[in-house]
Amino acid sequence: WSQQMPRTGSCNSRRRNWPRARNMKLIKNQMIMPSPSGVFLFASLFFTSINSANAFNLPSFPNIFKPATENQPGNVVTKRKEELLKAISNTSNGKNASPETQVNVLSIVGELERTNPPSEELLSDASVAKDLDGVWYLQYTSPSEIEDAQNVWKPEFATEGEANIETGKFNQKGAISAQGIKVDTSNRVVKQIFDVSQSTVSNEISLDSGVLLQVGGTFRPSNNVARRAVVSFKDLNIVFKEKNDFTLRLGFIFLLLSIFRGTEEIGWLETTFLSDDLRVGRGNKGTMFVLTRDFDAVQA
Repeated sequence: WSQQMPRTGSCNSRRRNWPRARNMKLIKNQMIMPSPSGVFLFASLFFTSINSANAFNLPSFPNIFKPATENQPGNVVTKRKEELLKAISNTSNGKNASPETQVNVLSIVGELERTNPPSEELLSDASVAKDLDGVWYLQYTSPSEIEDAQNVWKPEFATEGEANIETGKFNQKGAISAQGIKVDTSNRVVKQIFDVSQSTVSNEISLDSGVLLQVGGTFRPSNNVARRAVVSFKDLNIVFKEKNDFTLRLGFIFLLLSIFRGTEEIGWLETTFLSDDLRVGRGNKGTMFVLTRDFDAVQA
C-alpha cells in the first residue's frame, strides 16, 4: 500500500490513511471468503432493495427447457401415425374402407412421405437397413385409383428394370397380386419379411384350413430410386400345416414366366415412409401398403 501512496505530502498524511487501508484490505478478504450467514444476509438485503425500490429490472432469459409441444417434428409424426392406424382399423385390410376413409388415409400417408422420407441408403447400408429388416404385418392396401385425384401418387422413373416394368392399375381393395396371382388378404395374417443383407423378400399369407402360401424371391436396389427394390420372384410354395408341413413347390411357374418375358424381374416395391414400428410402401401396380411391426397395432 505504501508503494502506491503518492510521494508528495507529509508522513502524517500517509499515517492517517493507513487505518483506512487496513479496513479496505479487511473488507476485501471478507468478500473473498464470506461466511454463510453473511451470504444470506447480503442476498436478503439485495433482493429486498430491488423489490422495494425497483432500482433495475433483471434481464429476461429465454426458456431453453420448454416442454415438448405437439408442433415439434417428432410429435407431429407420432400424431400422424396414430391417426393413420386409427383410420385403417376395422377396414379388413382396406377391403371395407369407404371412399372417405381411403381419401383420409392417403392424405395422412402423403404427409408422412413428404416430410419424413427414408434414407437413400436404406438398401445399401447395413446400419440403416436394420430398420427395414425382419417381419412386417400387412394392415392395409389401397387401390391405385380413388375419387380424390389430388392424392394420386406419381412415382419417379415408373419404368424400371430390364423388362421396363411399368406402373399399372390394381383397383381391388384388401388384396395383393403377383404375376396375375391375386389373393384376398382381408381378415388374414399377411407377413412380409425383408433380409437386406441377403437381398431377399418374401410374403406369407395364412389361408383357410391351416394352409400357408409363400411367395418370395430376390431383389436389387434400383438404379433410379435408391429406396426402391426391384424384385425377382422365384419361390411359390403352398404349405399344408395340418399335414406335417407338406409343401407343394410351384416355383417353376415363375421360371416359365421369366423365360417367356426374357427376365426374372417382374415388379418393384418402394419404401416411402419408415419408422421403428410402421412402414409405408408403394408398388409398381400403383398400390399403397401400410405395414406394422406389431400385428395387433390395428384393429382387424
